[in-house]
Amino acid sequence: MTSERTKFDEHMMAIALRMAERTIGAAAPNPAVGAVIAVPETGELISRAATARGGRPHAEPQAIACAARAKGATIYVTLEPCSHHGQTGPCADAIIAAGLARAVVAIEDPDPRVGGRGIDRLRAAGLEVIRGIGAPAARWLTRGHIVRVTERRPMVTLKMALNGRGGIARGDGVHPLFVTGPNARAHGHLLRARHDAILVGAGTVRDDDPELTCRLPGLLDRSPVRVMLSRNLSQRADTQLAKSTDKAPLWIFTSSETSPEARANRQALGAEVATVQVVGGQLWLPAVMEALVARGITRLLLEGGPTVWRAFADASLVDEIVLYMAPDPAHGPANEARARAALQHWLGAMPVALVETRHIDPDTMWRFRRVTHKEGH
Repeated sequence: MTSERTKFDEHMMAIALRMAERTIGAAAPNPAVGAVIAVPETGELISRAATARGGRPHAEPQAIACAARAKGATIYVTLEPCSHHGQTGPCADAIIAAGLARAVVAIEDPDPRVGGRGIDRLRAAGLEVIRGIGAPAARWLTRGHIVRVTERRPMVTLKMALNGRGGIARGDGVHPLFVTGPNARAHGHLLRARHDAILVGAGTVRDDDPELTCRLPGLLDRSPVRVMLSRNLSQRADTQLAKSTDKAPLWIFTSSETSPEARANRQALGAEVATVQVVGGQLWLPAVMEALVARGITRLLLEGGPTVWRAFADASLVDEIVLYMAPDPAHGPANEARARAALQHWLGAMPVALVETRHIDPDTMWRFRRVTHKEGH
């Protein structure tokens, strides 16, 4: 492959990745996938598409349908085209039928129904297949799908908002107490729109009484499923969560200790209540994760307080941390050293890599990813 073609392939795959990003948080239970059809020889971009809301149609057939011509062109896909019959036909077959001559695939699909078969089918039909371009970005973009298949859990993003000294603020039971500014809080609402579900513990509901919806203009319909963990449902029933089930679903996980009356009260308000076992004094998180995956959740935003943060961290269930920190009146804007010290304090010794720093006036945001021996960062 010439260096010019490689550079063009990288550029087209970058566009496919950006297309996939558009549908993150809206494609579940399917992964967010981007597809681009282009002609390397002429530098022409013919069409581009992403997985539709709700997961169908897939990106590849949409890109083919939008293409003025596809025969002899190259398709760039962020995830291996499917090769099995589900509610729609195999994307690999659609690519072959369109007469595409070449496919550039960022990563293989770990789903056992695919697992390399899509690529094999394309090659058997005579297409040239290139793998690995854009792979690191595609793995994180598709991580919710990957861990759903390989670990039976959603990808978990932990959101933290701390003051300049690394502390938290507790609400008065009626209103939350904010430590960061409106710009950081708006960015946090964007995170909600990019996840399938958002989870808090009973303590956050008791202290802050949050609604946990996305309230950004243009994204009001992108509120995720709200999930609450409460061992015995001892908090009051008429919370903002319970009173807003018309805006977004509310799923409650509790234990067998909860009274039938408490369950009935929440269900009467529109919540779904499920029972999981208690292990070590806490609701068994692997069972919660399994239940969420079974309901099609692939990306989970964790917005609880310190107890929930530490429980997920100790269970090695945190993939990514988005930390917002306010400036310290005595020392000015927060820095990475203070951010890492705060993570150590609240989460313990979790190896993380810093992948993004952003100033969101007057606060600072850091994005960390958990490092594992298996996959690096």
